[in-house]
Amino acid sequence: MNRIDDVKAGVAVIILNEENQVLLQKRSDVGLWGIPSGHIEIGETVSEAAIREVKEETNLDIRIKKLIGVYSDPNSQVFAYPNGKVIHFITTCFLAEITGGELRCNSSESLDVKFFAQQNLPQDLLNMHPRWLKDAFANRELAFIR
Repeated sequence: MNRIDDVKAGVAVIILNEENQVLLQKRSDVGLWGIPSGHIEIGETVSEAAIREVKEETNLDIRIKKLIGVYSDPNSQVFAYPNGKVIHFITTCFLAEITGGELRCNSSESLDVKFFAQQNLPQDLLNMHPRWLKDAFANRELAFIR
């Protein structure tokens, strides 16, 4: 592994609609699709951060249903930003349900937000997100620690 500039706590939220399709956002920073996700801010809990990030990025209100997993493996959790900064994320991934709001790109961080069938996901997904999706679709009671 090369240089890592920082380690950060992150959250990711998998949201399924009534047709069991998963919500993804096309990120403006790297132009790739991914699960709504972001950083935990100082003074915030992981669930507060998850709810805030989803609202900021998709305009949806959510309720956390369960913990899917905690991901820290540097082989999948190191992310290089276009500005050259390299971050090792410790990500808490949740499954959530929509409680309100209307889906739309709600920030400059997203180029698009939409639901995809689980068997028809875009090919240009962020590298760590297929693992999170696979774990969520496994429908396991216990959380994964990877």
